[in-house]
Amino acid sequence: MKGAPFLVMLVEDNPDHAELVIRTLESHPIPNQIKHFSDGIHVLDYLFRRGEYEKPETSPRPQLILLDLRLPRVDGLDVLFQIKEHPELKNIPVIILSTSETKKDVKSAYENHANSFLVKPAGLEEFSKLMNDLGNFWLGWNTLPPDNKSQS
Repeated sequence: MKGAPFLVMLVEDNPDHAELVIRTLESHPIPNQIKHFSDGIHVLDYLFRRGEYEKPETSPRPQLILLDLRLPRVDGLDVLFQIKEHPELKNIPVIILSTSETKKDVKSAYENHANSFLVKPAGLEEFSKLMNDLGNFWLGWNTLPPDNKSQS
């Protein structure tokens, strides 16, 4: 991708998982910038440009959202539902990145229009590989809808 770095929103409340995702994506050859949020309220405020995030120039739209399911204050599935119901946000790819493998969680995520559901591997090496592969696909190979290519 030429120009501005690819903006990735990471919604993860586990600091160890967040650090691993951030480190892996920062070292990825495709330029990217990561905005990290640890709860559902702040990510929704950012996406819906409320409060401290009201100005579009300081709260650009992400081109990819990595979303954990188990979040404080507002659950990840509710965040996903609100994103996919909003006309300006619904085309942003949302990847569920969770430790859960339950059929109920997977089904609920896809019923709410998640673009992908990835289970976090337990091992550090496997987690790093998953993040690198995710970066290759979503930051490099995947073609975004035209309205998602800019960060406005």
